[in-house]
Formats: sequence, C-alpha cells, structure tokens
Amino acid sequence: MHEHQISPAEWEIMRVIWTTHPITSKEINAILKEKKEWKLATTKTLIGRLVKKGMLSTEKKGRKYEYRPLVSEKESIDESIDDLLDQMCDTKVGRSIETILEKSVISKSDLERLATLIEKKKAVAPEIVKCTCTPGQCSCVH
Repeated sequence: MHEHQISPAEWEIMRVIWTTHPITSKEINAILKEKKEWKLATTKTLIGRLVKKGMLSTEKKGRKYEYRPLVSEKESIDESIDDLLDQMCDTKVGRSIETILEKSVISKSDLERLATLIEKKKAVAPEIVKCTCTPGQCSCVH
C-alpha cells in the first residue's frame, strides 16, 4: 500500500486541484456542483483529509485558504495501479489489461505506443506466468 491512497470522493477533489491551482474550497465546490451535490462542509472535510494524507498544501490568503497539489496526478495514478497489481494474482494481470483496453477509448497514437511496448515485452516474456500468491489466496493450482 502506498501512503497516498485516496477514496473516490477524494479523487474528485484532486482532479479539480490538479487542473486548477491554487484554488479555494468554494471554487472546488462550484466546479463539482454539477457532478456532486456536496455541501461546502463536505468539500472542506475531504480537503482536510487530503491535507492530512500529504496530498495538498494549504496557504492562508486573507480569510481564505488556497490549496495546491503536493503529489502529481501521474504519481497518484501510478500508485493506484501498483496497489491494484499488488492485490492481484500475477496470472490474472494480462486478462485485466485486456479488460482495460476493451473498456477504454484510446487514441491511435496511444495504441501505437502500446503496440511498440507489447512487442518489446513479448521479446522477453516467459511462456507461462507463474502464480506467486500464498496458497489459498487464488484459484491457481500450486
């Protein structure tokens, strides 16, 4: 587990802050008003959690507080992917990536980069991926 694990609601806040910073709680609440029916107090509570988790810096400007990200969006996404992979049997990773590709809208240029990466990985890939799970944690035959 990484130190910056955040909830889906906290992700909503962070996506706004990654896009627009510095930003106040009122501004965040206004941006998310269409998508979420949160009261300002809810937004402030989520911001407080993110500050405690080391995701945001806070700076007092007059009577307001402004927030800035301390962790990049890419770093947060990478940590979430690492956490997911740590929870998954190695033998199921390929199918999971396949599912992500099937469910996602991906540009041609991204697909070309992925195809190049797949070719590189294919050159050094094992014939069979071995399960490294603790017996009883997956359906593989050990």
